[in-house]
Formats: sequence, structure tokens, C-alpha cells
Amino acid sequence: MFLLNTAADYRLALDPRDEKALDASAAVEVERHLASRRDHGVTPLVALPGLANEIGVAAIHVKDEGHRLGLGSFKALGGAYAVIRLVLEQAEQRLGRVVDMAELHSPDVRAVAQAMTVACATDGNHGRSVAQGAQLVGARAAIFVHSGVSNERVAAIARLGAEMIRVQGTYDDSVREAARVAEANGWIIVSDTSWPGYERIPGLVMQGYTALVREALRQMPEPPTHVFIQSGVGGIAAAVAGHLAIALGESRPLFTVVDPARAACLFETARAGRPVTIAHGEPTVMAMLECYEPSLVAWRVLSRAADAFMTVDEADATGVMKRLAHPVSGDPAVVAGESGGVGLAGAMKAVADPAVKAALSIDQRSRIFVVNTEGATDPGKYQEIVGLSPAAVVSKNREGALT
Repeated sequence: MFLLNTAADYRLALDPRDEKALDASAAVEVERHLASRRDHGVTPLVALPGLANEIGVAAIHVKDEGHRLGLGSFKALGGAYAVIRLVLEQAEQRLGRVVDMAELHSPDVRAVAQAMTVACATDGNHGRSVAQGAQLVGARAAIFVHSGVSNERVAAIARLGAEMIRVQGTYDDSVREAARVAEANGWIIVSDTSWPGYERIPGLVMQGYTALVREALRQMPEPPTHVFIQSGVGGIAAAVAGHLAIALGESRPLFTVVDPARAACLFETARAGRPVTIAHGEPTVMAMLECYEPSLVAWRVLSRAADAFMTVDEADATGVMKRLAHPVSGDPAVVAGESGGVGLAGAMKAVADPAVKAALSIDQRSRIFVVNTEGATDPGKYQEIVGLSPAAVVSKNREGALT
């Protein structure tokens, strides 16, 4: 399914709150935080000239977030950053003075952090980031996971010292339960989705994601003409679309939001022109994107800054995983998890459909940008789908470098 953005506020300026959260000065603060992290490194921007030639475009660039901060996902940028910002703000209140990022590990700030508990619901990746942020500063983390989250992903979060709380039902059920328990216990919810009255912290999470956009713009020889970004509740799509709209203005690329067909809450929101909750259906293999209610903050950005919305099917998602693991025409191999390559799957589906291709003005001059939002965060599932272990896929690039 495909539709162009017909929202009443399409192409209007971003809401001032969102512009402040996603502009260059905010992104610089994120980069200051990252510079203080021992495990930080700029993630690769991978060019796929063979695939670009095959589908008839000028370039395809993939920002590979499978390498981010040891967590294997772009989410490492958001939850941990929000936790650290919240700790610094709490320290300022307790100490009665301005507290800089450089003081994060000082005894005074650590004492404040140790009295804090942060909590969130997760499909896996966001919870790892929140747990890692809490571990970095000495706070306690309580992470709520729904019944569909694999034991392997739960164990990965638990290894960061978080308390794991299982919730029956879907991701949205776990979001509600996390909010209820946190309020009862005086914990701070660090969610990557927003609801009425709860917007600022999800905005901080989205702010963390701007780092990958700034990196990519510095890495690309030219800005992209087209961007396809996958969506769960909408946070990563809104962060990329919003920052590009601010950074590039009228020269910004055409931006398409890509949803799983089985969990298309942003697509249906765009169709309705207002946030809608969709019915729960058959689970999707795109587990990190299985969300049935959009983030209000994300929709506020995307209604203005996205140009189109589309869906991809299960076979599209698994097919692009295999395609990236078994590349042709000399392209490097990329390890993409079940949700990681969905933006690229959307781009390939758009190019293959003449009507969609024309609607998005894609031609042989088009430069497409996508984000591999996760690596093999569940290695067993990855091998089951792709037929190779993540290590075997990575070894292809080493072997190619030697020949």
C-alpha cells in the first residue's frame, strides 16, 4: 500500500518544540555526549553501487547502525542519551547549580543517579539502551517486555543489570503497564513513544537519533534525493525527517515512511489524517516495528515533514535481509536484522512499482538513503532467516578485502 501525505499541515514549519529538539544545536549536545563514551565510534555509511545500478538509480547509501555503541541498534542513541539528560537535570535540581555533561561521573552526580529508577517498555532494542544508560550512571532500570519478545533479547537487556518484568499481551500493553507501575513507585518512564501529557522525554529520545543523520550527511558525497525510513511508533522516522527538513530546508529529500503491513499504525494514521490505534493482528517478523499506536510527537513531525507512507510485507523484510547478506555486483555484505532493512525493502518496492516510482519522482539520477536500524540482535533468528550466521556474513567482507 502507498499514499502521499495529505495532512492539513503537510510541509508547514515544524512545531517550535520539535524544531528545538531536532535542530543542529540539539544534535551537537548529543555528539558531546557521544564523545564522552568509550564505546563510541561513527557508524559506517555503506554504498551499494551494484544494487543501485540494478534498480536504476544513481546511488544507494545505507547508514549501518548495527555497529552502534555495542548494542547493535540505532536505539543505543536514544534511550541512554535521555537517561543521562534526566540524571543531569535531577542533579541540577538537587545541587542547585548548572551541571555539565563533563560531571556525569562525579561523586555528586553519581549519588543523585543511584537514587533514581528509570523504566520503559520495549521490544528489545530501546530497553537495552535505557538499561545501558542506567548502568553508565549508576541508576536502577526496570524494563517491561511483552510476551512476544524473545528470550535472547530479554537476556541481552538483563546482562546490563536491569530488572526484567514480563507483561502478557502486546507492546502497547507493556507500555501501559510500565506507565502504571512507574507512577505507583515514583519511577521515571523513559519511553520512545508519547501520549497526551507525556511528550518531553520521548522528544529527548528522538533527539538522540539526530546524531546518525549528522554523521550521514557528513559521510555522503552529496545529500540524498530520496529517503526511506522504517517506522514502529515513528520516532526514528520523525527524527530523520525533522532534522533533514531543518538542515536542508527547501532542498530536503523526498521522505517516505515505511511500515510493516501487519502493524501499519503510521500508514493508517496518515490515511485518517489523525493519530489512530489499529487492531492487533497476526504478528510480524519485523518485531521491532510491531506497534499499533503511533507516538503523538512523531506524528506531529511526520505530518509536516514526510511526503509519503507505504507498507511492506513479510517477504519484503526477509528478502532484503538475504539480499544484504548475499550481495551481488561487488557490493559489501551487510548484517541487517528483521527490522533493520525495512527502509531499503520499501525503496526497492517503490522502484519496482511504476505508479509509486512516478509519484515519488524516482529516476536514474536519484540518490537513495536508508538506515539499517539494527544488526542481528537475535542471532538465532537471523541465521534461521538468512541461512548464515552473522559472523559468516561479516567474514565475506574480510575475504573480499583479501582477494
